[in-house]
Amino acid sequence: MAYEAVWMKDPEKLNKFEFKKIEKDGLDIIRDIVEKYSVEGFASIPEDDFNLFKWAGVYQQKPNDGRFMMRVRIPGGILTSAQARELAAIGRDYGRGLVDVTTRQAIQYHWLTIEQMPEIFRRLESVGMSAIEACGDCPRTIVGNPLSGIDPHELMDTAPLVEELERFFLGNRDFSNLPRKYKISLSSNIYNSSNAEIQCLAFTPATKIIGGQEVVGFHVLVGGGLSAKPHLGKQLDMFVRPEEVVKVAAGVTTVFRDYGYREKRHYARLKFLVAEWGVEKFQEKLTELIGPMEPRGEDRTIGWNAAYFDGVHPQKQAGLNYVGLNVPVGRTNSDEFEQLADLADRYGDGKIRTTVSQNLILTGVPDDKVEELLTAPVLQRLTPNPNRFMSRTVSCTGNEFCNLAIVETKERARRVAQYLDEHVQLDEPVRIHFIGCPNSCGQKHVADIGLQGSLVKTPEGMVDAFDIAVGGTLGPGATYNTALKGRVKGDEVADKLKQLIEYYKESRQAGESFHAFVKRVGIETMQAKWTELLEVAVS
Repeated sequence: MAYEAVWMKDPEKLNKFEFKKIEKDGLDIIRDIVEKYSVEGFASIPEDDFNLFKWAGVYQQKPNDGRFMMRVRIPGGILTSAQARELAAIGRDYGRGLVDVTTRQAIQYHWLTIEQMPEIFRRLESVGMSAIEACGDCPRTIVGNPLSGIDPHELMDTAPLVEELERFFLGNRDFSNLPRKYKISLSSNIYNSSNAEIQCLAFTPATKIIGGQEVVGFHVLVGGGLSAKPHLGKQLDMFVRPEEVVKVAAGVTTVFRDYGYREKRHYARLKFLVAEWGVEKFQEKLTELIGPMEPRGEDRTIGWNAAYFDGVHPQKQAGLNYVGLNVPVGRTNSDEFEQLADLADRYGDGKIRTTVSQNLILTGVPDDKVEELLTAPVLQRLTPNPNRFMSRTVSCTGNEFCNLAIVETKERARRVAQYLDEHVQLDEPVRIHFIGCPNSCGQKHVADIGLQGSLVKTPEGMVDAFDIAVGGTLGPGATYNTALKGRVKGDEVADKLKQLIEYYKESRQAGESFHAFVKRVGIETMQAKWTELLEVAVS
């Protein structure tokens, strides 16, 4: 540990997990998993060490009977075909073929055992990949523009900067003991393809005239985050040149490490420090560490595409295209992943990209190969032309595997989207996000319609239900959605959403998005309509 743990000077104010992290750095769990627990078995693992497993990218899988789920880092969402094939093979060999794409561009496995971990780590490393620090109180997967290097709507190729951040933070013991999880994004896409406002630290596209020349760089947002108390990131007054990105990221992370709150786990995110200090004090402390920076320049973010890229689109390289594929609720499998790797080599540039909308992209496809590519059998399900609602539905893992989730989400979200596609004709996308608990891995706060799992008492006992929130958006005018009163039973969600969306369809103005509609009519009107719908029996 190359720094002084200044927070240990006041130990009576620390939560008990802080003492565990000082006693044993989270990164040390990798050695224990490989050398001890994988040899001695699940029963040999002390209860206290399960929390440290997150630093290996690993969580216990419900019902905590010896199975694990694992996240694999994909910095910026860019995979080679060789990496994709190995991911498919690992999923087939150890995870019953199940492969999930997450809202941080990562891959998630299930059904793993402790005995398999060393070989999985080795196989990931053999193709330049890692699960290390995909979870835990540390810098997690660096989110970026999945189209880096090929994007007609980016100011610069940010893939090298994402890789530089990854090299700096991954396994760096100066930053492996933060107060809580810590999320970074970097993108120069003008449509906010990495959801900047919900990150702890986000670099967003900007330009500035310096010395008579226009310089392409970044602005900085700090203190975003979701969960039970969501905060939008606040903009610092600084312009960051590309060569200054790592310096600024290290500075912000140091401030969080040394001054972030460690008394209560639920109050330990960077967003709470920024909210209490204010951006001016935060920037003053940051400047003490990194020195003065150029003031802000011109923001270049002009909208939000919610990281959706369905269909065939021209790249900035003439004659080449990228093909955005829908992965229904982010769930795919080893066979499909392997087939996509084959397609990437046969028709594209050997790359597969993952998005924060839980989808996939094939890139580098020449004009004369597009038509043949689209006939591939795997693209019947992972289609570039998905149905309206299936294309815009996101879901967390849910209680099928996650210990924190109250209700099942993945399959319910898929069935709801399918029902809406069968019963509602709509020319405007409506983004629907399902989450199984308040942690919001499915990012319900930014959705047009966000549903959070809960329970409701009935004469037959407790049943799955959902709370609903409406009107979220990011980009210019970013705002989280607003909760409506009244829970809907799980088996009534599809019908009630159908009626709510039909109300929007009938009452909207020409070209009005769902967010704009909610903003125009107001929450009181939406509440009244929702209350009315809940009082009507499901047909």
